[in-house]
Amino acid sequence: MGSDKKIVAIVQARMGSTRFKNKVMKPILDIPMIEILLKRLSVSKKIDEIILATSVEESNNSLVHFVENLGFRIYRGSEDNVLQRFYEAAKFFKADIVIRITGDCPLVDGILVDSVIESYINEKVDYCSNVLPPTFPDGLDIEVFSFSALEQTYFKAEEKFEKEHVTPFIRNSGKFSIYNFNNDIDQSHYRWTVDNPEDLIVITNVFEYFKPKIDFSWREVITLTIDHPTLFEANASLIRNQGANMNKGQKLWERAKKIIPGGNMLLSKRAEMFLPDQWPAYFSKAKGCTVWDLDNIAYTDMSIMGVGTNILGYGHEEVDNAVRSTINLGNMSTFNCPEEVYLAEKLIEINPWADMVRFARSGGEANAIAIRIARAASGKDKVAICGYHGWHDWYLAANLGDEKNLAGHLIPGLQPNGVPSNLRGTVFPFSYNNYEELLSIVDREDIGVIKMEVSRNLGPEDGFLNKVRNLATQKGIVLIFDECTSGFRQTYGGLHKMFGVEPDIAMFGKAMGNGYAITAVVGKRSVMEAAQTSFISSTFWTERIGPTAALKTLEVMERVRSWETITETGNIIKKKWQQLADSHNLKIDISGLHALCSFSFQSDNALAYKTFITQEMLLKGYIAGTSVYVSTEHTPEIVNTFFEMLDPIFLKISKCDNGKEDILNLLKGPICHSGFKRLN
Repeated sequence: MGSDKKIVAIVQARMGSTRFKNKVMKPILDIPMIEILLKRLSVSKKIDEIILATSVEESNNSLVHFVENLGFRIYRGSEDNVLQRFYEAAKFFKADIVIRITGDCPLVDGILVDSVIESYINEKVDYCSNVLPPTFPDGLDIEVFSFSALEQTYFKAEEKFEKEHVTPFIRNSGKFSIYNFNNDIDQSHYRWTVDNPEDLIVITNVFEYFKPKIDFSWREVITLTIDHPTLFEANASLIRNQGANMNKGQKLWERAKKIIPGGNMLLSKRAEMFLPDQWPAYFSKAKGCTVWDLDNIAYTDMSIMGVGTNILGYGHEEVDNAVRSTINLGNMSTFNCPEEVYLAEKLIEINPWADMVRFARSGGEANAIAIRIARAASGKDKVAICGYHGWHDWYLAANLGDEKNLAGHLIPGLQPNGVPSNLRGTVFPFSYNNYEELLSIVDREDIGVIKMEVSRNLGPEDGFLNKVRNLATQKGIVLIFDECTSGFRQTYGGLHKMFGVEPDIAMFGKAMGNGYAITAVVGKRSVMEAAQTSFISSTFWTERIGPTAALKTLEVMERVRSWETITETGNIIKKKWQQLADSHNLKIDISGLHALCSFSFQSDNALAYKTFITQEMLLKGYIAGTSVYVSTEHTPEIVNTFFEMLDPIFLKISKCDNGKEDILNLLKGPICHSGFKRLN
């Protein structure tokens, strides 16, 4: 080529793509995509050597072996610092000029690559590409730069984004001469990269059309888009370079929604509930009240703390050590674990009115167990309910209306599709503090069970809980208190202790194992023994980790009096919310237990304001919204700093509320979802 400079094409590829795992080895015409890419790139007459740069992760071993068998050399470096990987690879292979090609572009055209190389040489620049701005189809991206520019970038680039994507520092720092190779017309709207399964469908269609030929030109593909546009429909809605602007959590969330209904297992943790299109979604580790995402960015959790599971904070050393000991000894066997007996005794000690205990691993299970036992004890099917009690059929039957899907009114956001219609008329909702409504239901229906939350957003008025207790006693109705959420927040045990009212059954969960799965159904012997007359049994209710974690958690809680700490902290948070709102002339409603506190804006834009808080606080290193589930790790210093960060955001919201700014112009994505609506 008339030059003594060594030109090395470095193909960046790995198996651990967050959005589309193992994509570089996905078959096209029964040939792995990476092989097709390398063969098409080999058409270049100006490249002296093509190498594959991947990471040292073991997951890439199969890719490395495959490419080595094709005759190409490999460099293995950092998984996340791709800039470092590129620099070390270029240095190792003694490159003077580097060509950057990504492994998800199987339509790369070797002749087009040569044209960009030629422009780089002729223009005598540090960097030449066809992406500033892009005028070629997405998937034909080519970058050519000097080793010198790469070396300077390696030593000077500081931002995480610059290290992940290799060339942003070269392009944006102003320290290098740059030239762009433009297409005759802008065809950047075509998407020929493979970042999603939909992309692979399009690329496969292209190769199927031209088979067995694989060295067709990019211009032939342009003609194909005109002659056979239906071949390109599968990925038509996807956005160019969307992945480059997404964090690992966002990419994995997109992937999850395609294979997991709803994206995950819990409505309250869906990304759309927090910050649609921007939420990190997944964590790599958690400690205290800090959570690290998949990009290893740390956030202070001033939100729902695992949906209320960690009163002692994430990764509590004593609890985790107890669990580790259990793992070392064995979690399951044919025998029962003794810890369930010790835990049952402890819960009865905490709740002297109770005599017997059954265990499960989730709140929904505990609720279902309690209802089964109560129905068996009362001999009656009909249940009066107040509050949220999980997802099982018995509960969602409350939303089986006569004509409309959600005419039951209690929780109109929970759909009962799939719940047998013959359960209609078995569950009757009543409102908290509305004793007359409950009395009417009991007089009208043959109620055998009353199930309710002791309190959520409101406290009892006019002796409400005592009236319910007396009614249940008079009518022979089993009274159940659902304390899965409220337990151990404001007392050492159930919230009902504060009001001096004892149920027949209570359920505890969430915080009882400080992040480990354990729930309990605690009750009077006269009721609980009815469990023997019904089949209630599950293999993993007998595992050992849950009871072990609960025993240690209860021990630590009792020692540090955690309920006092989190109640005091929650009360302070409520006062600071109100002070902040008052200082900016905003009207808010504050509700919930002190340790489970929340607020809402009195505005038609309440959800947009909530989204804005989450958006802006995320940038400041906080997981935040309009609720805080308090832990003992939320120190005064953390709380005070949090409110310092929140103050300018409230100022912005006040300007929107006064019509000086438009909240929709401040949002970088969609408004968060409201979720289901709970009864006060």
